[in-house]
Amino acid sequence: MTAPVPPSRRDPIPTPTPSAAPARRLAIIDLARGLALLAMALYHLTWDLGFLRLTPENAALSPAGRAAAHGIAASFLMLVGVSLVLARGRRSGWWRPYLRRLGRIAAAAGLISLATLWAFPGSWIFFGILHCIAVSSVLALPALSAPLPLVGLAAAIVLAGPALAAAAGVPGFLDTPALLFLGLGATVPTTNDYVPLFPWFGFVLAGVELGRIGLPRLAASRLGTWAPRRPAARLAAAAGRHSLAVYLVHQPVLLGLLYGVAALTGPHPRAGEAQFLREYRANCAEAGGGEAACRVAARCVLERLRRDGLWQAAAGSAFTAEDQARALEASRSCFRAAGGA
Repeated sequence: MTAPVPPSRRDPIPTPTPSAAPARRLAIIDLARGLALLAMALYHLTWDLGFLRLTPENAALSPAGRAAAHGIAASFLMLVGVSLVLARGRRSGWWRPYLRRLGRIAAAAGLISLATLWAFPGSWIFFGILHCIAVSSVLALPALSAPLPLVGLAAAIVLAGPALAAAAGVPGFLDTPALLFLGLGATVPTTNDYVPLFPWFGFVLAGVELGRIGLPRLAASRLGTWAPRRPAARLAAAAGRHSLAVYLVHQPVLLGLLYGVAALTGPHPRAGEAQFLREYRANCAEAGGGEAACRVAARCVLERLRRDGLWQAAAGSAFTAEDQARALEASRSCFRAAGGA
């Protein structure tokens, strides 16, 4: 019997090919999902605090807040693409878990649409992130085996789709309600969560590309064998494994808790101030006032409303006819005093 020959130090170490997706679950990917969920929960907490007037302004609606929301959504959608590659790597019987998860996501998306239609009929969610994930999970299937350059090109085209459509001139039919899910029209609908296919499906395709290239190398690295040991890391990874359940539960829990806080504390004393000042200055400018005069008048009106006990009614849109007359007189008086007329 011949003894096996040990490999030479010059022999290359075999590495998986980019097309060979790992066939096991990677804890580091679960951790990434968990961290994305944490970022999303913090964003929603910020939005809820502003919505319930527990902070002076809704920071979630600021430019930085909107940029954070877009970054969080992009990370989730890229992880959807990576997860599709991981699921495809478990070659035997991967269709059944895929279809089960797709069904759960589609059902959850439908539930959110129905719930928001009842709670917020003027801004209900007809195509939010779960709707986008469900449709993208089907549309991305060909990308799991298509040539990688073609997948990258498709991702770039979808990401640039709204800009390309705007440059070419948006046809009117793309603004019809039935096609708003595409995101190629000029209309931005009033909805609490809007994640149309263009450009967001492009992030799913980018995730597929990233997964097909990077997952085999990740699985062969030390990071690919990492397992969470600290309680925080285990909790984050567990949340990442059950991301859909966490997504559905966290916002009702946050809102329920914060509604209780708002009932006990009332609104923040300065809630709505900055928005009021901005809107007053804009209206003042439209009426022909100068910038400096409008700025002084806006501050004067705010102080008068506070002094006369009208601010909370104004902030809560609970004006009586008498309150409106007093506020209007305060506005005229401040405008004249500021030299606006």
